[in-house]
Amino acid sequence: MGRSDCGIDSVRKSQQKLLNMQKTHPVVIQGGMGIAVSDWRLARTVSRLGHLGVVSATAINSVLVRRLQDGDPGGWMRKALAAFPSPAIAQKILETYFLEAGRAPGQGYKRSPMFAIESPLPLLQLTVAASFAEVWLAKQGHAGLVGVNLLEKIQLPNLACLYGAMLADVDYVLMGAGIPREIPGALDLMAEHKVASLKIPVVGASEEVVTKFDPVRVMGGMQLPALKRPLFFPIVSSAVLAQSLMKKATGRVDGFIVEGPLAGGHNAPPRGPMKLNELGEPIYGERDEVDMADMAALGLPFYMAGSKATPEVLREVLAAGGSGIQVGTLFAFAEESGLKPELRREVLARIAAGERPDNGWVYTDPHSSPTGFPFKAVRLTGTVADQSVYLQRRRICDLGYLRHAYQDAASGRIGYRCPAEPVEDWVKKSGVAEDTAGKKCLCNALMADIGMAQVQSWGEAELPLLTAGDDLNLVGRILRPGSLEYTARDVLQYLTQGLDLSVGGLSSAMELR
Repeated sequence: MGRSDCGIDSVRKSQQKLLNMQKTHPVVIQGGMGIAVSDWRLARTVSRLGHLGVVSATAINSVLVRRLQDGDPGGWMRKALAAFPSPAIAQKILETYFLEAGRAPGQGYKRSPMFAIESPLPLLQLTVAASFAEVWLAKQGHAGLVGVNLLEKIQLPNLACLYGAMLADVDYVLMGAGIPREIPGALDLMAEHKVASLKIPVVGASEEVVTKFDPVRVMGGMQLPALKRPLFFPIVSSAVLAQSLMKKATGRVDGFIVEGPLAGGHNAPPRGPMKLNELGEPIYGERDEVDMADMAALGLPFYMAGSKATPEVLREVLAAGGSGIQVGTLFAFAEESGLKPELRREVLARIAAGERPDNGWVYTDPHSSPTGFPFKAVRLTGTVADQSVYLQRRRICDLGYLRHAYQDAASGRIGYRCPAEPVEDWVKKSGVAEDTAGKKCLCNALMADIGMAQVQSWGEAELPLLTAGDDLNLVGRILRPGSLEYTARDVLQYLTQGLDLSVGGLSSAMELR
């Protein structure tokens, strides 16, 4: 065989590898959005249609206890808990939180405890069960694939969330908002019911601090089922970061989701010095764009995300060697999503009336998130995105998912603080008052987004803060004239129009035709 023949053979092998890789994974990943916006109903719908439905496990313990206190409409939480491997843990959760008649009008929710480096056992058990329930429900009634999405920045609940999802046979783990180097190794360990740990950044700490999760202890020493290790797809903002994770992660990385700054929710900050446009938004440039050829060269499946939700872009990604696209915003406003219907319809009514989100009412706020990451929000009157509403809200930190750990210099004890908590509390914990400027309580606001607003002790209900990406501009392509509703099926039909199903991985999506 001559040298040219070897070259042709190499190209053919590369093309076959690409084709095999694309057939292995779904073409469309439904993003894991907010707190229970990507709930089990949305994920199950997408998975039944042959794509990757994803549940958000962020604050999933609070979601479960609030559903139970609202009377568990439809009995879905109780059905899922009945399938949980430990009946004793499930029964304890029901005894603690379930209200058969639901809360009385104006009554606040009983809260789940907050996480710590060493979280109480009942909280870990609750979190495992809550994550299990969400994934288990998403997997019922079909043979499709289901993923779970978590934020690396919210570290303390993550091991319990992941283990609960694994008990429910989750297929993919997606994680962004940070660099999740330790997650692959933790998945390896927990698949064998072994103790897993994560390093926790503690401001002022002189020694390394870790949080540990012991599956055998948490599950009460019961006989545990065999588990599979799910595929791990970190969410990255650059090919350089993807390559670093391949080399330095504690275990196997199976693929990537490449998310640009036009996506909803948290975005990576721009590379280089922070510069703002006339609206006060971060300015992203060429350094923040990712070359798909660089991603393809890594040899792992990859998906493009962040304002990529068009059939034209999907075909471009497949042609460039990608496995598909991740889509969030279009699914977030579908009728199956967990968004409060009134909020969803308000946004869709504005779009149906001809308004464009890129006129400034979808805004990337560089300051609002306690994480320090830019956060994209929809400026709706009467929500926390409205500056006057934000300034009138009484600050409180009663959920605590975005708290930072710090070590007190005098006592040496580890404490927790959040720049969105009352300013005087932040300062008492050695925080700088200026760091609280513009910070919003995303925990309470995102719970309000899904109709689970806390009624605080002073009688006021928390207000929402709706997030969306620039793909909100595309909703008009899906909405039918005179309608303020569309479905996840409508989104998938739009995205896959004109796509040769023999090329991508839509093996079970034929029913979309």
